[in-house]
Amino acid sequence: MLILGTTQLILHGLVRIRLNLMRIMSTFAACLWLCSAALANPQPLSAGSASPFGGLFGYQQVPQHDISVFPQWLDVLEQHITSNLVEGSCAATDHFNRCHLEEWHGFLRGIRDLPRQAQLDAVNRFANEKNYVLDIDNYGREDYWAIPELFLENGGDCEDYVIVKLFSLRWLGWDVQSMRLVVVQDTNLRLPHAVLAVATGNDVYILDNQASIIVPERTIVHYAPVYSISDRQWWLHLPTT
Repeated sequence: MLILGTTQLILHGLVRIRLNLMRIMSTFAACLWLCSAALANPQPLSAGSASPFGGLFGYQQVPQHDISVFPQWLDVLEQHITSNLVEGSCAATDHFNRCHLEEWHGFLRGIRDLPRQAQLDAVNRFANEKNYVLDIDNYGREDYWAIPELFLENGGDCEDYVIVKLFSLRWLGWDVQSMRLVVVQDTNLRLPHAVLAVATGNDVYILDNQASIIVPERTIVHYAPVYSISDRQWWLHLPTT
C-alpha cells in the first residue's frame, strides 16, 4: 500500500509538472501570436506613454484595440452581467447562491467608506483567502477564466483571483480604466502568472495572490509583463530600448 501510495504521488506530481509545462508553452505561443499581431498592426507608442501603466515593471506598452483576441475575458464580462443565481442558504457548500452573493456584497459594503489604500488591502486579503485550485481540477480544462461567482464557490488560479479583485473594486466605485489584468512571466519561478495592477495616486500597486501585502510595481523586479487587459482594450508590453 505504501509503494502504491508513493507511486500515485509521483504520478500526480508528474501530471502537475506536465500541466505547468503546457501552460508555459501555451503562454509562449500566445505571446508569439500576440507579438505577430501587434507588429502587423503597429500602434504609436506615444498613445500609451502618458498612462500610469506606461512603464509597468520597467517595460513600455504598445496599445492594441482588438480585444476580441481574448474571448475568455469577453466571456467573463458578459457572464458576470447575465449570471442568474438561485436562492439558497449561506451554509450550502454544493453551489454558490444568492445568499453567498449577498455575503460578498456585504463585505464590500463594510469597506466602502474606508480610505482607498485600505480598500485595496481588504480586497486583496479577501480574495487571497480563497483556495488555489488548478483549472484542470475545477473545470477539466487547462485554462478557464471564471466569473467571480464561480471563483467564490470553487476557488481558482491566478487570473481568477485577479478577476474577483477587479470586480470587487469596480463595485466599490473604482474607475475600470485605472485597473489592468496583467499577465507576466515570473522570472524566479519561470512560470506564467497574472496579477491586478491598480493606478492610484502616483503609483501603480500590484494585488497578487502570491503576496499578502500590496506594493508599488516599481519595487518588484521578478515580473516581466507580457500583456495587460482592461474592459475595452489591451496592451502588449515590450522591453525598453
